[in-house]
Amino acid sequence: MSTPRYDVRRVRAEDWPQVRASRLEALRDPVAPLAFLETYEAALARPDVEWQERAARSATGDDVAQFVAIAAKRWVATVTGLRERPGADDVVGEAVERDQVHVVGVWVHPDHRGAGLLARLVDRVEEWARGCGVDRLRLLVHTDNGRARSAYAKIGFVPTGRRVPLEAGEEVEMERRLG
Repeated sequence: MSTPRYDVRRVRAEDWPQVRASRLEALRDPVAPLAFLETYEAALARPDVEWQERAARSATGDDVAQFVAIAAKRWVATVTGLRERPGADDVVGEAVERDQVHVVGVWVHPDHRGAGLLARLVDRVEEWARGCGVDRLRLLVHTDNGRARSAYAKIGFVPTGRRVPLEAGEEVEMERRLG
């Protein structure tokens, strides 16, 4: 079997149907309850206009950027970077103390895990963050999601010591400095 060729790029506004489809597929993954704050049912109930707005916001600018990996015209991985600025609240409602990018919505299709897609996608988020003048990526990962913690460590994320209690359990903050 040949190795698939992956195209990695930022989403476009017109990609909204694929943004929706990949999010729904990710939320069906067995580890979804540990990896995402949203449920499949909640995402499924969102009207098309919300998916259209989400794709449009993620396609341009310096507030949010979503990147995808595509193999044979199929979306097989996605990562989103959310710009967090001092004085705002982050996705869990805590005050942001510095300009940073929060890495969220990380998903790689099971058939494509181990192919280096996580690193390629996070590198694209880093490139975008640097272009915004940001020098820190951060993410939250569930304490019970050892595979994800290991994958993040492999690409340069380290625990900060901060823990965040959420409804699904405790999350560990990890960061990657862009210095």
